[in-house]
Amino acid sequence: MSDADMIEVVIDSIRVSLMSQQRIVILREVGAERYLPIWIGVYEAEAITIALQEVEVSRPLTHDLIRNIFNDLDAQVVRVEVVALRDDTFYGNIVVEKNSTSINVDSRPSDALALAVRTSVPIMVSSSVMDMAGIIPEKDLQEETEDADDGEAESSEERLSVFEDFLEGLDIDTDKDDKEDDNED
Repeated sequence: MSDADMIEVVIDSIRVSLMSQQRIVILREVGAERYLPIWIGVYEAEAITIALQEVEVSRPLTHDLIRNIFNDLDAQVVRVEVVALRDDTFYGNIVVEKNSTSINVDSRPSDALALAVRTSVPIMVSSSVMDMAGIIPEKDLQEETEDADDGEAESSEERLSVFEDFLEGLDIDTDKDDKEDDNED
């Protein structure tokens, strides 16, 4: 894949889904407000977070080990990539150079991101992946609002009419309020 087909991103945040406790890494396009959410595992999220926060660990974690292996073999991580999205699964790639030879290492995006944070290399996303799964918050929110506005008045009235029967059926004890008023005199 050529560099022209790639878009540079940075890790914007790691979020936790309140519904499933799954983790989502949010990648943000450099120089734009387009985001790419990718579901990742709990352990991979932890590995990325530890590196982002520069937490010292007593022994190398898996991604530290991978970085150390590349360094010991005189291979340099050049960049990591999110190269494809097929059947709701993202595919990653780690680009490594050794002796002026470029080597592509197949990887899950989450592992590639954990390595990228540790090696301070660019994170790239295929433009086709970004076009398929990228999100522009304001635009997406505006479209949802426009869709909702089409039937909002009618649906709001329907939703509130459920409470009319409930409120009319309430037996409010007005005698109690009258007695309190009498006591104040």
